[in-house]
Amino acid sequence: MTFNELGLRAEVLRALEDLGFENPTPIQEESIPQLLSEDRDLVGLAQTGTGKTAAFGLPLIESIDFDKKFVQGVVIAPTRELGIQIAEDFKKFTKYIKGANIATIYGGASIEIQAREVKRGAQIVVATPGRLNDMIRRNMVKLNQVSIAILDEADEMLNMGFKEDIDTILDQTPNEKNVWLFSATMPKEVARIASTYMNDPIEVTVGTKNAANTDIHHVYYTINDRNRYFALKRMLDFHPEIYGLVFCRTKRLTQEVADKLMKDGYSAAPLHGDLSQSQRDHAMKKFRDKTVQILVATDVAARGIDVNEISHVIHYNLPEEVENYNHRSGRTGRAGNKGQSISFATGKELGRIKSIERIIKLKIEHATIPSGKEVCEKQLFALVNNVKNVEVKEEEIEKFLPSIFEQLADFNKEEVIKKFVSAEFNHFLEYYDGSRDLNSKLSDRDKERGERQSNKRDLTDDSKQRFHITLGTDAGLNKGAILRIVCQHADISSNEVGRIDLFREFSFFDVDKKFADQVLNGMKDAEFNDEPFKIQFAKSSGGGGGRSRGGGGGRSRGGNSGGGNRRRDGGKSFSGNRNSGGGSNSSGGGNRDRDRRRRRS
Repeated sequence: MTFNELGLRAEVLRALEDLGFENPTPIQEESIPQLLSEDRDLVGLAQTGTGKTAAFGLPLIESIDFDKKFVQGVVIAPTRELGIQIAEDFKKFTKYIKGANIATIYGGASIEIQAREVKRGAQIVVATPGRLNDMIRRNMVKLNQVSIAILDEADEMLNMGFKEDIDTILDQTPNEKNVWLFSATMPKEVARIASTYMNDPIEVTVGTKNAANTDIHHVYYTINDRNRYFALKRMLDFHPEIYGLVFCRTKRLTQEVADKLMKDGYSAAPLHGDLSQSQRDHAMKKFRDKTVQILVATDVAARGIDVNEISHVIHYNLPEEVENYNHRSGRTGRAGNKGQSISFATGKELGRIKSIERIIKLKIEHATIPSGKEVCEKQLFALVNNVKNVEVKEEEIEKFLPSIFEQLADFNKEEVIKKFVSAEFNHFLEYYDGSRDLNSKLSDRDKERGERQSNKRDLTDDSKQRFHITLGTDAGLNKGAILRIVCQHADISSNEVGRIDLFREFSFFDVDKKFADQVLNGMKDAEFNDEPFKIQFAKSSGGGGGRSRGGGGGRSRGGNSGGGNRRRDGGKSFSGNRNSGGGSNSSGGGNRDRDRRRRRS
């Protein structure tokens, strides 16, 4: 089947032709005809990278009357990166449609400029839940004439605490509308939204529900926690042509790992929520242009990365939410390409590996981290392959050849080859000489514990710390907003947040005690709808009530609250994947010269 056979308008087909789109992907082939021919709700389940944006975007565009200047379709996405990507795709699809106007709404940018985009007559709004809710409250956006509402990455939005925001947004839309929900996984929370807001939806599933992309090879390595960074470097060195993502659990760790890699000479950049929008855009541009080979990211910041050629995803830390493993891994193995998903796990984390296997319905292969000798062999042949494929600039080099030939006249062919290879390769041999084994030796007890813990909840009421904040329902706060603020600013999973109690002027919430300082420090400068607030430990934890003094000084009564120096492998810096071992020319050949100068210095 081709796009020409789907019944799309001529202007859209022309735009698709410009983009080089010829044949729809399975999710597009299944969804588009049904959405064009039937006035129905739809649940679409497919992995990231399978073409979901066009699967819902093209039918949406077909349904819009672009002669009318009011919002007829709304797309809700979990992050600004994904929202921006969707809107950009929509603009490409509609570039030949006269009067088409797509507005993008997300936090971290001028709300006034976004309001003007809508006021100019946007027919389609692509938005993140928090900012859209804010603009609805300010009467900057009206959704009372929306005919189609789309929830993209619905599982991720719920994981980020947006359920109440989604409820509020959908309540602003007409009862008579179509709801299209797209998701990589179908947890109970997503099914609940479908049952609440959808009427007899069509279900389109590409692959097995909640299953992983079969074009991805899944593998994990057991390590000691102290060797995690050295294991990462070993894997980067073993894959000299890597173009990949490294996922870390927190924003702080993401920055630390990226900084270490850059200091050690790797072509890397960080991507996390503490960076400004311009910094994030700059990092993404460098990654898309392949001037950066490795992007180190948090789960939230990586949403919306739409790059088909990513070869590897490395889970520096396993995700807090096992469902997020699919979202991470789905960044590779896209558009028919093969990919690798590599995880590091300690003995205590084997239970999480088992849980992930149940979610993705695949066995994750256990492998051993390559030895130094194996890395050297891989790098040697990558270097040889790079020499074979290098472009010779005849005109530029010709004038130097007589002198070069004269200096090398005393060597035969084999000796010249050995010397040129050794000039680049010796530093690998020196670095990995005597390198140690980074694999953790697991006991039977570790394995049994992993099996036991795969279904076990670690959190109990006694393990919770209660917090007090000086904002409540009078400020427009709801439970979803608190969950989102805590998760985004403290960089923790929504599963770590317990009981939430709201009052008019203040609120309480519980968090696992091991994250208490992280929450307190992360939220000290947080704001809600541009309004700052104070946060502190409540006097009672684990669901206690009592009195808590707000940071502003007043007393809040909560009685009803209820509740590189170079060292060898165990610390030695090494620029193993410094584009020196046969990395792709597009990933920063200019860095090689800098690295050589750095080594000589």
